[in-house]
Amino acid sequence: MKAIAKTKKEKGFEIIDAKIKEPGENEVLIKVKASTICGTDLHIYKWDKWSSERIKIPRIVGHEMSGEIASVGKNVKNLKPGDFVSVETHIICGECYACKNNRQEACMNLKILGIDMDGSYAEYVTLPAENCWKNEKNLPPEIASLKEPLGNAVDTVLSEDVTGKSILITGCGPLGLLSIGVAKVSGAYPIIATEINEYRIKKAKEMGADYVLNPLKDNIYEIVMDITKGNGVDVFCEVSGNEKALIDGLNLTTPGGRVSILGLFKDEVKFDINNLVVLKGLRIYGITGRKIYSTWYKTSALIESGILDISPVLTHKFKLEEFEKAFNLMETGNCGKIAFIID
Repeated sequence: MKAIAKTKKEKGFEIIDAKIKEPGENEVLIKVKASTICGTDLHIYKWDKWSSERIKIPRIVGHEMSGEIASVGKNVKNLKPGDFVSVETHIICGECYACKNNRQEACMNLKILGIDMDGSYAEYVTLPAENCWKNEKNLPPEIASLKEPLGNAVDTVLSEDVTGKSILITGCGPLGLLSIGVAKVSGAYPIIATEINEYRIKKAKEMGADYVLNPLKDNIYEIVMDITKGNGVDVFCEVSGNEKALIDGLNLTTPGGRVSILGLFKDEVKFDINNLVVLKGLRIYGITGRKIYSTWYKTSALIESGILDISPVLTHKFKLEEFEKAFNLMETGNCGKIAFIID
């Protein structure tokens, strides 16, 4: 089969001819229909410090995906060939302390598709049957692929109730845009976002942000304090992985407010935890993946009910062979989500 893989310890990927892995007793073989690019995939493409320490090559990359069940192992009862599925990309052990305490997304023996095992930028992928989420047949494959990252946005925004609360979302990449959409349909107001890329600033407004501020041009602290009548925001969602954005957001969160951090930072972050967190009485949530599977019920309901339209976040489609164009575009930031359409 055709697949995109990391084969060298340097920037870039290449197309390879890979062997299809037949499913084991509790596994399924999925014919991939669509697979969207995550920021993690861009890190692997660039071969930065994190990816060079984590990825063992050769590795077929990609994890956000949807597809059709091609065959099932003999113990699989709830899925059959032809079923259309999205995929939970965290493969858990089910036996560790975190799993037994209903925190499977933080499994102590976690494996991630496309990182610790071969991924979804391929014509076929083999996975545990329990990692499949069955979809309605009429859902476009590229939208079904976005259920996984949408789950991250749902848990970031909805770690606690946001109805009627002011919210600051730093970073309007694809996950920031999805977070704005979730906040909008959940009744947050006002929704304030920060972003430096003009393309994504326009997208943030399209997804429902009430204010989009550019840290390179605007006095963020002064404007946010003016919008919130000097109180600061009730909720702060950090999605950028930028140290200054994190510190600015903590400064702007009202005493007793809530913080959710989804962005990953390339280096250690230093800030005044006494004055920015402890003495303000902030509640901080670290978001790693989606809750398995309660968050999937929420994302499916949001999409299939029509309440949340995530189609504006999906801006480009490519074939697997066009991966260079796709990742070059990702590097510019002049895009939302990019999907590989695999037929």
